[in-house]
Amino acid sequence: MQSVKLVEVGPRDGLQNEKQPLSAEIKLELIRRLAETGLSAIEAGAFVSPKWVPQMAGSAEVLAALDTSGPIAYPVLVPNDKGLDAALAADAREIAVFGAASESFSQKNINASIAESLQRFESVARRALDAGVRVRGYVSCVVGCPYEGRIAPRKVAEVSQALADLGCYEISLGDTIGVGTPASVREMLDAVLDVVPAKQLAGHFHDTYGMAIANIRAALDIGLRVFDASVAGLGGCPYARGASGNVSTEDVAYLLAGEGYHTGIDLTKLVDVAWFIADALGKPPASKLAHALGRQG
Repeated sequence: MQSVKLVEVGPRDGLQNEKQPLSAEIKLELIRRLAETGLSAIEAGAFVSPKWVPQMAGSAEVLAALDTSGPIAYPVLVPNDKGLDAALAADAREIAVFGAASESFSQKNINASIAESLQRFESVARRALDAGVRVRGYVSCVVGCPYEGRIAPRKVAEVSQALADLGCYEISLGDTIGVGTPASVREMLDAVLDVVPAKQLAGHFHDTYGMAIANIRAALDIGLRVFDASVAGLGGCPYARGASGNVSTEDVAYLLAGEGYHTGIDLTKLVDVAWFIADALGKPPASKLAHALGRQG
């Protein structure tokens, strides 16, 4: 049986666009419950300015309370050297840096061109690697952009290769506004696979048009074995107008189990976590499985 790794992004990418503020205690409880489901990688937060992303306030407190030396990876998003300093002080063992395949999105998101953003990350990646910290890379808008429309697959390949050259052990390809279809995802992946091997890639699909599960299935056929997902389908992107939440972790885990892949995830426990965080946010979970199974615990 082949294995597929799910990277849980709910506590970071999921929560960053939720309006209901949550305490560090609730975030920490969410992460601890997710860890009990069998997930091996859980994004724990982001060392960004709380002025711009208020929901990520308290990330240092959360990360410092976790056992980062254990078998579960707790990556955190780091935008610059200042963020890296704070992450290292909180005992981060893995960080993530983020670029975009769209010039317009890069400017709107971090007020820098693609080239400038990659240049910024050179120092961050080098210092992290020198400190024994793993570096993961994100590429946003790999299929479409809210400002530019369709993104050329060759552009995605160029940014992916640049992140690999910086030392990123894994590069997550994000359909930030969820406009991808299996055909456009295959076209994009064909270009990226010319420069980065499948074993170094992850898929990150938003479900704006209900295509995320289909796109994951297409990526599986091409050889990807790592996917990002967000418990209860939380989140979106604060810089991409109209972008709905990530595909839910429980829906993806259900797909993978049905297709015969091993994930190590307890679906019943995962559905419980979906209802827990949904209750904390005062809204129902977005996942199909959570509603199909109902409250388990």
